[in-house]
Amino acid sequence: MKIYLFFISSFLSITALQAQTLDLATCFKMADSANITLRNSRLDIEINQKQKNAYLASRYPRITATGDYKYNAIIPGQVVPAQFFGGAPGTYATVQFGVPYNLSNTVQLTQILYNPQVNYGLSALDINQKIVEIQSQLTTQEVRQQVASTFFNLQAIGRQILFVEGNISNMDKLISNLEKTYEQGLVIGTDVDKLKISRLSLLNNQQSLNATKFQLESLLRILIGLKNDTPIALLSDDMIEKSILIDNSSVSRPELLLIQSQQEMNIEERKGTSMSYLPSLSFYGSYNYTYNMKPADDFRVGINSAFIGLRLDWTLFDGFEKYNKQKMNLMNKDKLNNQLDLTTQQLNLQTENAKNQIEIQTSSLNIAKEQLVLATRVYDQSTAQYNLGTISTNELIQADNGLQQAQTNVVAAYIQLRQAELTFLRSIGNIK
Repeated sequence: MKIYLFFISSFLSITALQAQTLDLATCFKMADSANITLRNSRLDIEINQKQKNAYLASRYPRITATGDYKYNAIIPGQVVPAQFFGGAPGTYATVQFGVPYNLSNTVQLTQILYNPQVNYGLSALDINQKIVEIQSQLTTQEVRQQVASTFFNLQAIGRQILFVEGNISNMDKLISNLEKTYEQGLVIGTDVDKLKISRLSLLNNQQSLNATKFQLESLLRILIGLKNDTPIALLSDDMIEKSILIDNSSVSRPELLLIQSQQEMNIEERKGTSMSYLPSLSFYGSYNYTYNMKPADDFRVGINSAFIGLRLDWTLFDGFEKYNKQKMNLMNKDKLNNQLDLTTQQLNLQTENAKNQIEIQTSSLNIAKEQLVLATRVYDQSTAQYNLGTISTNELIQADNGLQQAQTNVVAAYIQLRQAELTFLRSIGNIK
């Protein structure tokens, strides 16, 4: 048994040593490099750059080569006047042209000389690159808000667990003292049972808090890219008591920048639709070598051919497709203008509400702190009076419940204040 306990103790010690100790700044750094959502947002940036590079290839000459080997099982024929071959005028004969075997090789070069759509496409990709970069900024802010919120909630749960553990310890002392008094016949058994019921309630609360802690730790691991079995520990729980606001925090609202970039894209789309009315001009050239064979007659002849040319492509009528696209682009322009106004109003309102909430929650926290001081004092006095036999068990339990509620309120006030600060920083795009 001793050996078994030794191994268990050793295992727990090793596990504790391997625990990943975290503070909020470290969580942000880990999320920036390992969070799957953020990694995908950076991949979107790289993908768009590759799309731009691929689109640039349309400016370069395109060279293609084809090879074709053909066996003519039935040599095609052509009806011609029979008099070409000495026949009677007005009659016709069927003549077969070609040989059974053909080997053809062609090399073709095509070069776009003028295509207004190409220039439009490059401009659109440049703007789209800006859009995906802004979207990555938005994603970073969203992930950091999730990380910070989870971190603070985990700290709060840890603080609450400490409160409950202290309450259980105090209750154990009271029960121990009361049981001795009961053995002396000075109190009735129901008084002891009442305290034990309160202790069971504390144990149930402790289990619930531990379950919530486990869930929050699992979520934090996912957000910052840790394995599921990696033990974590918070460096300190002091962060929950410290404001995360920074003096003169800069305002950077990627939501507005995103809409503005979408407006730029809308302008480019209208330009592109207008350019599609213009023709495109291409240069092309081709070289072909055909090798004809008829083994039965020992016939083998190679034929060369080559040509160059210019090709003009111009759509003269498209069924009003471009016209309708222009109308759609103008409607989207109005929508984006409205969305910019609405988003600006929403962000301003969100910022102002967050400021008000910070003031309200600061006041609530101060009240909760004062209530905790008073509840602690009441509990200490009630415990002393209970030990002297001047108050009942019900009165002691009432004081204990008041202390627990005050502890819960102060932790909740801390969380609500930190969440209000997070909301404010998110509204100005400055969670760091």
